[in-house]
Amino acid sequence: MKAKVFLSLILLCGGLAAPPARAGDAALQAPAACDVPSYLLATESQLPKVADAVKAGKPLEILVIGSGSTRIPASEESSYPARMQTILKDKLPPAEPVHVSVEIQSKKTAEETAATFVKLMEAKAPTLVIWQTGTVDAIRSIDPDDFRGAVTEGVAALQNAGADVVLMNLQYSPRTETMISVPPYLDNMRVVAQEHDIPLFDRFAIMRQWNDQGQFDLFNSSRGPEMAKQVHDCLGRALAQFVMDAAHLGPAQPQN
Repeated sequence: MKAKVFLSLILLCGGLAAPPARAGDAALQAPAACDVPSYLLATESQLPKVADAVKAGKPLEILVIGSGSTRIPASEESSYPARMQTILKDKLPPAEPVHVSVEIQSKKTAEETAATFVKLMEAKAPTLVIWQTGTVDAIRSIDPDDFRGAVTEGVAALQNAGADVVLMNLQYSPRTETMISVPPYLDNMRVVAQEHDIPLFDRFAIMRQWNDQGQFDLFNSSRGPEMAKQVHDCLGRALAQFVMDAAHLGPAQPQN
């Protein structure tokens, strides 16, 4: 059963692989398929270090830590971290340098990933860390309480190193939702976010909304390359807006 789950997730990630973007392809006007209900992007938690860095004109260094679904091997510029960087650069004042880097922790549980955070933070020193986790733990049926403890320790390590933190939960896949029990991991990530007063980007609910509303057919992998690029683009846009809202940053004003 677990082998089937791994295969399904590999197929999903493969279905979200896109060809290289063409020149001028990174249009900044959000397509209708990217629509996300406002309640799914609402958060009362804040990102004070991001806000301070931008207001002070300092570089905004963002580190995305996640699994294979974080990137598109054939086209890194089409992955959601790259799209988030493009959107943030467009929305923030031109003088504000924004750099998004990615740390892939393939096939690692939250506990295994968190164990790398001290050295990783020393090497990267990011302003903001976006930690995408939960999928491997769900597949391996890690005890939900142990998972919550690992996420708690990981968040504490990131905060102690001086970074703002955003948690990102699992991606939604109608192909695997009957094979693995996802709710305990979603619930525990929400609890950790509330306890630490940090934003939770609900990727699972957003992708399920897109699927349920017919914006993307995530069960059908036949449109893989085309749909992959669109899904990553939409996630990047939503995440950029989420970060700006949590840091209370307005869009750049037009230059005269």
